[in-house]
Amino acid sequence: MRSWSTTLMKEECVPSASPRGTYQVIAQALRERIAVGAYEGGLPSEAEIGREFGVARTTVRRALRALEETGDVKAIAGVGRTVAGGVDVAPYERIVNDLLEQIRSGALPVGAQLPSEAQLAGQYGVARGTVRRAVRELETSGHVEARHGVGRFVSSPS
Repeated sequence: MRSWSTTLMKEECVPSASPRGTYQVIAQALRERIAVGAYEGGLPSEAEIGREFGVARTTVRRALRALEETGDVKAIAGVGRTVAGGVDVAPYERIVNDLLEQIRSGALPVGAQLPSEAQLAGQYGVARGTVRRAVRELETSGHVEARHGVGRFVSSPS
């Protein structure tokens, strides 16, 4: 009877070395997917790509760097890597723009209370910290005012 650790070590823990140029093969596969529009919402994480291709994260990073150098992919702080020419807006900016549009169109009139951070996070599919940043931008620009213990409200234009 073989022990569990021996089996694990032989079957799962001892990866075979990837051949030279693996990052180029991965970069080409990702490039082809980009060409057919598979990553319109952004590329998967480095970890996901690594799992898919069965390679280390450093190999994935090298492939993504190659895509950045050729202009196929663009790294955006706070967003991740996106297809170049795609949506270059950080998630908090998307929320700011959407709420501003609602304020300007009258969907959120002066004096209206904004939904809670938790509601906005669920609506936009982002973390509450992202919502806080968006709302803080609106407060700083004077579009929204916070009332301690009550909530945030659309302020009158000054």
